[in-house]
Amino acid sequence: MTQPPPNEPPKGDGAPAPSPFAKNPEPGPTSDQAPQAPQAPQAPQPPAQAPTPTAPGFGAPTAPAPGFGAPTPPPPGQQPGYGYPQAPGQPPQAPQAPQTPPPPAAGYGYPGQPPTQPMHSAQTPPPPGGQQPYGYPGGQGDPSQQPTAYGMYPPQAPTPPPAPNGGGGGLTTQLKIIIAAVVALVLIVGGAVVYKATSGDDPQETAGGTTGTAEGGKSGGKEDPAAPKAPDGPGKEQVPGNAASKVKFQIPIPAVKDLTSFKGSWITDKVYAKPHLKSVVGYDIDKGTQLWKIDLPGAVCGSSRWNTADNTKGAILFESAKKPDMKVAQCDQVGLIDLVGGKLLWQKQFMNGDRPARMENVTISGNTVAAATLYGGGAFDLTGKELWSPKPTGDNCKDKGYAGGPKGLVALRYCGEYDSPKILVQTLNPADGNPLSTFTMPTGSDKANVLSVNPLVVSADVNDSAEGTSGMSDIFSVDAKTGKQLARIPVDGEKYDPDCDFDDIENCAQIAVGNNKVYLPTLEHRGSADTGRTNEIVSFDLATGKPTSDRIDAGERYSMYPLQMDGGNLIVYKTPPYDKGGQIVSIDGGSLKQTVLLDNPSDRSVMEAEREFSFDLKNLRYANGRLFMSHDLLSESNSSKKHLAIVFGH
Repeated sequence: MTQPPPNEPPKGDGAPAPSPFAKNPEPGPTSDQAPQAPQAPQAPQPPAQAPTPTAPGFGAPTAPAPGFGAPTPPPPGQQPGYGYPQAPGQPPQAPQAPQTPPPPAAGYGYPGQPPTQPMHSAQTPPPPGGQQPYGYPGGQGDPSQQPTAYGMYPPQAPTPPPAPNGGGGGLTTQLKIIIAAVVALVLIVGGAVVYKATSGDDPQETAGGTTGTAEGGKSGGKEDPAAPKAPDGPGKEQVPGNAASKVKFQIPIPAVKDLTSFKGSWITDKVYAKPHLKSVVGYDIDKGTQLWKIDLPGAVCGSSRWNTADNTKGAILFESAKKPDMKVAQCDQVGLIDLVGGKLLWQKQFMNGDRPARMENVTISGNTVAAATLYGGGAFDLTGKELWSPKPTGDNCKDKGYAGGPKGLVALRYCGEYDSPKILVQTLNPADGNPLSTFTMPTGSDKANVLSVNPLVVSADVNDSAEGTSGMSDIFSVDAKTGKQLARIPVDGEKYDPDCDFDDIENCAQIAVGNNKVYLPTLEHRGSADTGRTNEIVSFDLATGKPTSDRIDAGERYSMYPLQMDGGNLIVYKTPPYDKGGQIVSIDGGSLKQTVLLDNPSDRSVMEAEREFSFDLKNLRYANGRLFMSHDLLSESNSSKKHLAIVFGH
């Protein structure tokens, strides 16, 4: 994730941080001051001089645009518009045709195509006479018709009635006072509405934004029967009555000297299993107490992203014992572990001549454990029986890696020379490894990853054209049955921010596939607030490759990144500003309504612990109402890190 340190605090904040995790903190943010009782509105006083407009602060009411609520005098030499109070002795002006405000421009990161329907987002209007904030929809026309939030317009002040008998006599002093009071009341009510819409104090609302906020309660608010439905159906994650979370438990960082792998983790209904020093340890998912420990001859150097269908077993790669003639231990063992009882059920290896082959990747699909080595790939069933093994071929092809899960098994097969390979994407029969379909990537492709098995979606850097830090230039949507390309989606690395691990073909973060779309986050950019940065999530249609009208705003001072799909709902992690905890948010794949599932504490020690993990989201997982954050590589130089893992929940 290409983000700077979390939105930085104002200078001068030098208070010492309390010792983290003396005990689990109470859920929810804390406050040093009691809430102030609201003040009764004062009678409006006509100012001697109009105040200079300023940019609205975060969560504060937005200043009205020129012409909002009160008439604006016309420029010298021009006639006043219809509805403007007439000077004594002048006949009323003829009504003018109303002007329709032009459509707003797309915000930052939105695909360069006019949307066919309104985007599901909200923006804060610019201050009067000031420069528009970054990404604010532009447009000219009647300033009183500029939207305060996308698709919403400010309340209008009533037009003064014409003077009696055609309007030659002007307004009485009493009538002017009444009109001024009505205008002031409209401004007060309108400001309160705007403030409520932009406030992020309610943990059930989307922090800092107005896109798809929940209305509170366990159901997350009433569903609109007319709202569009997600093609992949409803999600399974439950919406809590109170989103405020607490630290369930944390795992202290072990003492290490050399660079050591702790790659992966597994989650069941009762166990959180995490690699430790030459071991795998199972923890109670609620209490954090150790349930079991599996000792290994070396470090865990790989793990399956998926569990078995019954959610009781996971696959690992680990080092064999270091031999006297070896400088470092070799990652050459594959095994299956029992996540319930804490046992290594079996361990296997593939040979390259008279030596074990180095393991690169492992996954699970159905009853098959598939593992790839530097010299090709093979697989075992759940009993440890070999299903296929790496074999030399005349075309110099080998399976570089596998992607699995409950929907199938896919291999990336590299053929030809190392520096200019031909890459084949093959769907496999998990029972014997035979290909069912084959898609050939364009010539010049490299750094391929499988983003989804079904629907089949892959990515690559074609002809070294990738920009930015994502390492991918294109996404390909493929018909899994025929191997035919459906769409090719260019990925602008100067605009979008996925994050892939090219040593593990199914370990891409900050990207998700669902609802016949691929979801991508935009790069962070300045928002409308005085401090902090923000971003959006957009999507592309897998059938056509074209951008959709989806545009999901993170909200001021927050940035959001896709973690995974939950049915048709998109689960995202919101990286927080310096004074807040992070959030897990569920986004309805049809209406794009945002519902906060977890709102992490704003206690300083907890925020510092959470911040350890927020720069690499490949090890963040959300399941059963809990957020699991962990490290996969540690060394003695990581002195600032204090935790191997931390778990948040209710």
